[in-house]
Amino acid sequence: MALQNLTVEGFVRELASDSPAPGGGSVAALCGSLGAGLSAMVARLTLGKEKYREHWEAMEALQAEGDQLLARFLSLMEEDTESFNAFMAARKLPKETEGQKAARAQAIQEASKKTALVPLETLKACSDLVRLAGQAVAHGNPNAVTDAGTAALLAEAAGWGAAYNVSINLSGVEDQTFVARCRREVQSALEEIGTRAREIREKLRKDLEMA
Repeated sequence: MALQNLTVEGFVRELASDSPAPGGGSVAALCGSLGAGLSAMVARLTLGKEKYREHWEAMEALQAEGDQLLARFLSLMEEDTESFNAFMAARKLPKETEGQKAARAQAIQEASKKTALVPLETLKACSDLVRLAGQAVAHGNPNAVTDAGTAALLAEAAGWGAAYNVSINLSGVEDQTFVARCRREVQSALEEIGTRAREIREKLRKDLEMA
């Protein structure tokens, strides 16, 4: 059954089971989808209200992008579990002959790359999410500013979760050019997310008069 078709309780209970998938990568993508949903919600709570008319155009764009990003994260949640299952299937391939051993080794390498690429895409999507959250904080309905702030927090948490999964899955990849490229992309995305999330966090601390 697709993870998206589970109830919230069903997903969490499946997560808590002894099955290794879904795991952290799928949870990172799920967190991203929640953040995208919050961002789109703030946009919808701003549109149509006359006092925020000057921001309607920006919020229309944010709403559309937020909806697209939500769908992307949900797809990545499924892809993460699928890529892990494909990796496990590759490890179970026969290895009795030299030909089988070579085919199995190649399949494992291809599957290992996929298990790193999926959370890397989740991480990149988190960069888009934190940008949207920043727009929602800056121009969205101020009564929903904490929802936008929560979206930014989710983007940062999901980004780090995805980065962890990229890194651990790269450990089995032999192609060092591929590994180096992925690590550079991880570092760049984390830096961008961290900077934007920190700015949003400090703005909200100030605006909400938090200690």
